[in-house]
Amino acid sequence: MIEWVRRGTATALKATLVGALGVSLAACGQPDDNAPHPGDPTPKLMMLRLVTAGALGSLDPAGPYDVASRTVQANLYQTLLTILPDKPTPVPDAADCQFDSPTTYTCSLKEHLTFPNGHELTSSDVKFSIDRMLRLKTPGGAAGLFGSVKSVSTPDDLTAVFNLKTPDARIPYLLTTTAASIVDEESYPANKLLEAKAIGSGPYQLSAYKPGEQIMLAKFTGYRGPRGAQNDGVEIDRLKDSTALYQAITTGKADLAFDGFGPSLLDKLRKSDQVQVIGADYAEIRFFSFHMKSAIARQPAVRRAVAQLIDRPAIAKKAYGDHVTPLYSVVPPGFGGQTDAFKAEYMQPSKTAAAAILKDAGITVPVPLTVGWTPSQYGVGAKAEVLELKRQLEASGLFRVTLRSAEWPQYRQLTRAGAYDLFQASWIPQYPDADDYLAPFVATNGAFQNGYRSTAAAKLLQQEATEQNGLKRDDLVGQLQGVLAREAPVIPSWQGRLTVVAGKDVENITAAVDPLSFLHLSALRK
Repeated sequence: MIEWVRRGTATALKATLVGALGVSLAACGQPDDNAPHPGDPTPKLMMLRLVTAGALGSLDPAGPYDVASRTVQANLYQTLLTILPDKPTPVPDAADCQFDSPTTYTCSLKEHLTFPNGHELTSSDVKFSIDRMLRLKTPGGAAGLFGSVKSVSTPDDLTAVFNLKTPDARIPYLLTTTAASIVDEESYPANKLLEAKAIGSGPYQLSAYKPGEQIMLAKFTGYRGPRGAQNDGVEIDRLKDSTALYQAITTGKADLAFDGFGPSLLDKLRKSDQVQVIGADYAEIRFFSFHMKSAIARQPAVRRAVAQLIDRPAIAKKAYGDHVTPLYSVVPPGFGGQTDAFKAEYMQPSKTAAAAILKDAGITVPVPLTVGWTPSQYGVGAKAEVLELKRQLEASGLFRVTLRSAEWPQYRQLTRAGAYDLFQASWIPQYPDADDYLAPFVATNGAFQNGYRSTAAAKLLQQEATEQNGLKRDDLVGQLQGVLAREAPVIPSWQGRLTVVAGKDVENITAAVDPLSFLHLSALRK
């Protein structure tokens, strides 16, 4: 087990913070009545300790764009725009931005922005950061998301203009992601990643780093944006397993713990009076997908009948102990334009309605249906989920289900080849917009390929991706969800929950949880 408190490192961080505080006060040149007087005790710093069993990820925002890296990068770097809790649309962080034309997006930077090393943050740093990310094209990175960007121009030090190849309403949302983090061009190499350092202008600065083990963050007092740190610093340690997490949080050696608890330990923690367990819906969705190489799956009535029968609350309860949330659209709640399209289309599960759908299409029952699943990639509830789906479909008398499993990555190969009529699948978006729940299934080059093609869906996708009027775009997004519900190429099952376990004295936990499954540590205090 990794030692939780490294006394030398923590002391060094505290000294760094106190020293920085003293320098900033002295630099003002005026006496401060609230400043400590000689002989007064040193103010106690509000330090937090976070433990995780997950990976710590990359420090460089031009590196792999994975979930593990986002908690680190979102706290070290500033972006032009950000999305605040309960506000689904981007707001200014380092800049105020607007469309000047369908292919011109202009960002006006705040004055006097700086990096912790004292370097001024200007539009040149913005251009360098975007150009560098696009040039490196790191495997597993986010360069592909910014394919509509032709160039970034800098008319002056406080203006960055994104010149687009085609209209792209996603740009404001893309600029909130950690992939669009602003780095100091004087500190970062243009043609390779920076592995062991981080120079950003976010709520924190990097104080210490042990790859794969520990990250120390100190409050950056020069940050100017809506996510100012309400604590003085955070120590992040990676522990070996869920048992180590449990011991750290229940003995008070950690203030927070996340990413690694199973349902049984979470249930045990919920019964404890030593901690608080906070769960918030996050971006992962689980669904069942048909593959259009299957003659059975190509029949719309078969797909609609399955959609009519599925009982999501029963799956959430029996397979996951209600640790997940039933989902009625491929776009989960909290994203602009979201609508419970499958609930509107099919209402409640109904054997009678499903039988009528198949009868009207002249389909003989029971319909043979092969359902694929994988036992390890999707967690301990995966088997229970497909067993419950099989039970529901066969209880109707309308389907005869055969379950077939394969380990990852063979499962991925089989699903792509169309080996199953219906198969278990998952999606975690790359940017915080409804489009990233729609394009993967509808676009011809989408990330999720099951052979589904729809003229109506493709037209709506193109319209919503270019529409700059927010209300009109939300309406198009809603219409597209309706098409997907009627044609049912995929059937949403549930939305995941990000669970954080914290000490009783930790506040603002809900505000710290980002829907893309990482934490904004600056909101936390105790």
